[in-house]
Amino acid sequence: MLDKVVTSGTFSLDGGTWDVDNNVWLAGDAREVVVIDAAHDARAIAERVGGRAVRAIVCTHAHNDHINAARELAGLTGAPIRLHPADQVLWEQVYGDAVPYEPLADGEKLEAGGVTLEVLHTPGHSPGAVCLHAPDLGVLFSGDTLFKGGPGATGRSYSSFDTIVASIRERLLTLPPETVVHTGHGESTSIRAEAPHLEEWLARGH
Repeated sequence: MLDKVVTSGTFSLDGGTWDVDNNVWLAGDAREVVVIDAAHDARAIAERVGGRAVRAIVCTHAHNDHINAARELAGLTGAPIRLHPADQVLWEQVYGDAVPYEPLADGEKLEAGGVTLEVLHTPGHSPGAVCLHAPDLGVLFSGDTLFKGGPGATGRSYSSFDTIVASIRERLLTLPPETVVHTGHGESTSIRAEAPHLEEWLARGH
């Protein structure tokens, strides 16, 4: 039902560039999938997809390292690109107005191969950041909103610490504690593991 490809490249914003490894998640079955975050290497992602139909290429947010393979992957698969429109300014930094996407809406449900993904708008890391909740699988795809060890970074343009904290508290920590959190970078975690950690992290005044 779930598959992962780790791709490598760079993340650039505010004049800086960093080397990053990204988790690209595939949710679905043997016939069709949704690709979550087309990062760096469209060919590697398409290879993992294999002969399956791609119902959508969902961007959890529009930082370049999460979308820089989306155009090529869409060309290879014929799948629509989906993004929350609040990240338009970041999308334009990569693609201008040359690559269309279909807007994601909070509460929208996406389906592929018997897997239902509910879109949760969780701004903070970026204005249009979303997480995807698959309640039947007990899984959350958190993009860069929540990691093992705390919230995603908010020290760059178009980000807000107060906003990401509100998103995590109100939208994510209310999910079942046993929910597995598959992140945009690094190791997976769980809501149970991160809830107390987040409170301690906040108490330190970061």
